[in-house]
Amino acid sequence: MRRAGKETEIKLPIGPTAAARRGLARLGFRVIQPRSLERNLVFDTPGRALRRSGCLLRLRSRNGRHWLTFKGPADFSRHFKVRAERETELSDPEAVRAAFAALGLQTVFRYEKFRAVYAARGRWRGGEVMLDETPIGNFVELEGSRSWIRRVARALGARPQDFITQSYAALYADWCWRRRRRGGDMVFHR
Repeated sequence: MRRAGKETEIKLPIGPTAAARRGLARLGFRVIQPRSLERNLVFDTPGRALRRSGCLLRLRSRNGRHWLTFKGPADFSRHFKVRAERETELSDPEAVRAAFAALGLQTVFRYEKFRAVYAARGRWRGGEVMLDETPIGNFVELEGSRSWIRRVARALGARPQDFITQSYAALYADWCWRRRRRGGDMVFHR
């Protein structure tokens, strides 16, 4: 996760996570954040002004820690999602939620995923790999420079036409539409 600057990333759809974990280990990646549940709240105005402008305001919670993230509109790229990102850790997420409510912002989408984060030394140093288990399937997310993403994706057996630049909200909307299901939040049913 970046505190400030530009973020370049892609997602790759995968099957069972065990095979992806073995592939990452074979390449020399090691877990730097063990698998844990992330809960994400996306905020917007009632008229969805942030979404219409291509922006995202998100509160992420994991293991008792919380981060507020703002993402700007994505730059045009055929194979990569590139966008400005500002992120900070919060000590009091409820105060932020109350401030957002006072400003007219509301939670417009909730999503959950189990995420493990991997990094490597040597040849593969230069980015992070996230292994995400979501209610709509499993994904590897690669975040780093374009050249690093291409090299790691190729080593994992993926081609540029496999790259996904959509957000989880967009992927979920497509998933619901293909199954003729009513949308809502992308959360695990307990």
